[in-house]
Amino acid sequence: MGGCCSKGDVRNGGVALREEYGDDGDFLEDEGSGSVRLGGSCKFVSMYSQQGWKGVNQDAMTIWKDFGGSKDDVFCGVFDGHGPLGHKVAHHVRDVLPSKISPGLRSSQFLEDCDVDKWFSASKDVFVKAFEELDEELAHSSSIDCICSGTTAVSIVKQKNRLIIANLGDSRAVLGTRDDKNQLIPVQLTVDLKPNLPSEEERIRSCRGRVFALEEEPDVHRLWMPDEDCPGLAMARAFGDFCLKNFGLISTPQVTHRELSDKDEFVVLATDGVWDVLSNKEVVKIVSSTSKRSDVARRLVERAVRAWRSKHPTSKVDDCAVICLFLRHVSSLNVADDNSSLSTFESFKTARSEPSDSEEMMTVEVKEEWSALEGLSRANSLLKLPRFGRVFSWKKKSTSLEEDHKE
Repeated sequence: MGGCCSKGDVRNGGVALREEYGDDGDFLEDEGSGSVRLGGSCKFVSMYSQQGWKGVNQDAMTIWKDFGGSKDDVFCGVFDGHGPLGHKVAHHVRDVLPSKISPGLRSSQFLEDCDVDKWFSASKDVFVKAFEELDEELAHSSSIDCICSGTTAVSIVKQKNRLIIANLGDSRAVLGTRDDKNQLIPVQLTVDLKPNLPSEEERIRSCRGRVFALEEEPDVHRLWMPDEDCPGLAMARAFGDFCLKNFGLISTPQVTHRELSDKDEFVVLATDGVWDVLSNKEVVKIVSSTSKRSDVARRLVERAVRAWRSKHPTSKVDDCAVICLFLRHVSSLNVADDNSSLSTFESFKTARSEPSDSEEMMTVEVKEEWSALEGLSRANSLLKLPRFGRVFSWKKKSTSLEEDHKE
């Protein structure tokens, strides 16, 4: 991933910067909202994505620095698409979600010095509103068919010494921090929102959705329609997937916050292609043992791909996307048995792994390229598409309700 996006890819405008980063710079500036990057590395972030063995890369990611026009505020987001048009849904959410969040956070910045609970309540409302509004727009979009396609979203906003975390689906955010013995340890900042979590399953069943695992993969619980064994979505919350929105799937994010301290060193956001094969502890150790910050995300992805091949040799390797946000500008992120330290990286370098073809070309080819449903694969987020008639039942119902409302 990490190709250069056009001016129209970032809402509220944007002009490609060339500055001293070379002709490959995919760094955009959005007046009043900050600067945007879709891939690469710098002294405070490392980003990398790699296509798996299922066809087109459906992962997407972005970072906005000086987010909302506030110096040093940062937005990071990782998105894992699924379904035939999951790559288009993930890219759309990547491009639109930050600009929906930014104005609300900007207007609530006066609360930063107030009571933490009051500040968090206002910030949470901003995130929930942005997520749900974007999902509603996707429901009525004529450019992307989201009935059986969708995406996860894990995002963070760093405001001074505060961190806001919003999660939708089963991507994950993990903090690398120091314990009382000064040892680097992982702290998971998000919950993997799987259908068999008690609170999620209760909601799904109350909406007539079904939750169960197949005999072939007893550890993977999925969300199914009431009277048809499809689509088998391996998460309880997501953008899109409107064939399941009447049966318990929601787009409301789980929002939390954390007060940062000097012991907190970095945050890793990654899609489940990484977390399915690497533990939180392994990820933190890999980050801390990598000598250059610019290499961190790539090394995590490479280790994840290697783990896929050894742990699940009969499964197709999943797409992997990683953002590592460093919370210290100068830091020696060493574990006890490693003397190497992370160096400050002076300028952005682009790490391109996304095909250069246009999204229109990818849409034409997706029927041939997206092969995740061909055979059973441990990491498939979606197992089976509904029958043609059922696919459009949600849209018909939605259209009917809209017409009744107009009358």
